[in-house]
Amino acid sequence: MQKEKLIIIGSGPAGLTAAVYSARADLKPLVFEGETPGGQLMGTTEIENWPGAQEGLMGPQLMNQMREQAKRFGARTEFKKIEKVDFSDAKNLKLWSGDEEYRAEAVIIATGASARWLKLGKGEEKYWGKGYTACATCDGAFYRDKVVAVVGGGDSACEEAHFLTRFASKVYQIYRGPKEKMRASKPMQKRVFEHEKIEMIFNKNVTDLRGEEKLQSVELTDSETNETSELKIDGLFMAIGHNPNTGIFEGQLDLHENRYLEVTDNTKSRVPSVFIAGDCADWRYRQAVTAAGYGCMAALDTEKYLESLKD
Repeated sequence: MQKEKLIIIGSGPAGLTAAVYSARADLKPLVFEGETPGGQLMGTTEIENWPGAQEGLMGPQLMNQMREQAKRFGARTEFKKIEKVDFSDAKNLKLWSGDEEYRAEAVIIATGASARWLKLGKGEEKYWGKGYTACATCDGAFYRDKVVAVVGGGDSACEEAHFLTRFASKVYQIYRGPKEKMRASKPMQKRVFEHEKIEMIFNKNVTDLRGEEKLQSVELTDSETNETSELKIDGLFMAIGHNPNTGIFEGQLDLHENRYLEVTDNTKSRVPSVFIAGDCADWRYRQAVTAAGYGCMAALDTEKYLESLKD
């Protein structure tokens, strides 16, 4: 059993920013990097909207720099996954990675969220970040004067499609059901139906991704007839939602109906020694820079909490 002052679960922008701040405050955080060290940005090519990165940064480059910065101030990282927690005693938090038990005075949760994929097999991994993505705000500018497609029928999909018209020459929005079954609000539907750059494709599922080094086309299968067709595109944007990585906290912390962690007073959970940062609690913005901001706030709140224990 290993006892720590602070454990951070997650190594995306939120977790590593929390690590930088808490390490500089001499809290000596131990960071568990999880199944995807570096988080979602590890699958992103060039990042142009990170403040100060005038020439852009590759996703893995940014995350490696953040990790090394945290380590320079004294943070430690473990390429392990926390699989179980017991937060019943706020002054003696328990966590497990496999059979290894850890205890901490405070914990920052920054486990993030994962974009829902189409479950097409290895093709998705092959093209992820190479024409296949889940963030129009992050990657839309790379598709200037290109042809792209958005998958989904909710408000988020419509927002993504509309946003992409700023850059792309043509935007297809693909929905697996009929027009009348779209989940998007009527104002959002009107917005995309009437846009000259957007073409709706109903009753179609994306069933295959094709291309050489980058995505070049997708196979569409008719939901009613099973007939297939090919759609040539330069980019495919998933907008069928995200799954917050919060399963191990069920019964330990409060979760919203959508499974995201419930936060009060910016970063606090119902357990006074457990703080929350980033996409595991944020289903609205989902940006690297906002996640980093939450990581900063969580570290500052954690520092203040640990100081209060000395009084």
